[in-house]
Amino acid sequence: MERTTFGLLFYIRRTKLNKSGEASIFLRITVNGERADASIKRSIEPRLWNTAKGKAVENGRGCKYLNLYLDAISANIFRIQRDIELEGLELTPHIVLDRYLGKKRPERHTLIEVFIEHNEKQKKLSGIDIAPATVVRYETCRKLITQFLQSTYHREDIYLDELSRQFIEDYEFFLKTERKCSHNTTIQYLKNLKKINRIAMTKGWLKTDPYVGIRFHKEQVERDFLDKSELKKLLDKQIDIPRLSQIRDVFAFCCLTGLAFSDVKQLRPEHIAMDINGVNWIRKPRQKTGSMCNIPIISAAQEILSRYSDNDYCQMHGVLLPVCSNQKMNAYLKELADVCGIRKLLSTHTARHTFATLTLASGATIENVAKMLGHSDTKMTRHYARILDSSILRDMQIV
Repeated sequence: MERTTFGLLFYIRRTKLNKSGEASIFLRITVNGERADASIKRSIEPRLWNTAKGKAVENGRGCKYLNLYLDAISANIFRIQRDIELEGLELTPHIVLDRYLGKKRPERHTLIEVFIEHNEKQKKLSGIDIAPATVVRYETCRKLITQFLQSTYHREDIYLDELSRQFIEDYEFFLKTERKCSHNTTIQYLKNLKKINRIAMTKGWLKTDPYVGIRFHKEQVERDFLDKSELKKLLDKQIDIPRLSQIRDVFAFCCLTGLAFSDVKQLRPEHIAMDINGVNWIRKPRQKTGSMCNIPIISAAQEILSRYSDNDYCQMHGVLLPVCSNQKMNAYLKELADVCGIRKLLSTHTARHTFATLTLASGATIENVAKMLGHSDTKMTRHYARILDSSILRDMQIV
């Protein structure tokens, strides 16, 4: 690689004096013999200028402050030189001078600016290419970044070129300590930030990737599911509270069909189709991925649907089941577990795990279970299913 020479010099033009008898001071930047000159908008009496040192004499009037000003210019020029080299651009005296004078200065973008632009695009694609829940998650991530900047750096925003690995580590520490996020939740937020980081690099706004060398590893989480006896107890329990009875029916329907919360909330009459054998099927694209679910409706699930055929809420909204918000349902499920004597942490997602585990334990192939759950890959189905003692015993009896 060709060696680059870089020089900076201050000089005066003694032959051109102003009305006060002072000479203007100029700077000269030299790169590989090519020069660029500009005035620094300062002047000095020629007798007070030290040509050999390229600065004012030490003991002249006002010379001390002038020399400090020249030192500041020098520091600025050398910083610009370093920035240009780090950006991988060609180093010329005119480019350095233009940046010093504020011409052709590269536009600096901020992290929150990129976040807002990304989230606005996501909102417009919500329900088209992107699930509404994803839009909410990235907006939550933006708010957390803003809180982190205010708490840790006492700033409202940060330039992209200021991002570093230390920033990522500080953000992870903030999420786990200040926000009390679990390890897996923290990893998810870090991955969301990494996407914003990748967008900035693609646009050329960020030259150095702060995520280099960082690897994400989520911890394996054993989620609760209901076994057959617990599910039967839930279905047979006499519940006199209409609110809990309704929550029980929606939850049980998900256990019997494997539908996720967002899908059961949107379940409409047009999603039910009858085959040539007279069996009703749920044929619905998943709200999260768009993958088609094909689920036969067994008698217990059909009975639940029949209970709400004349429900006012269902008729008003054109849905098959009266489903409340996810937050309320999770809260009511804890109450339902106490009423039914089930000592497990129930959530809307517990139903999906229950369906996957029980269908596999009953002899269904993992490929068929994946099709019913709307999974494109059986690897995802394995995350939902658990191996039961009954399955092990059945296989050993065959052996």
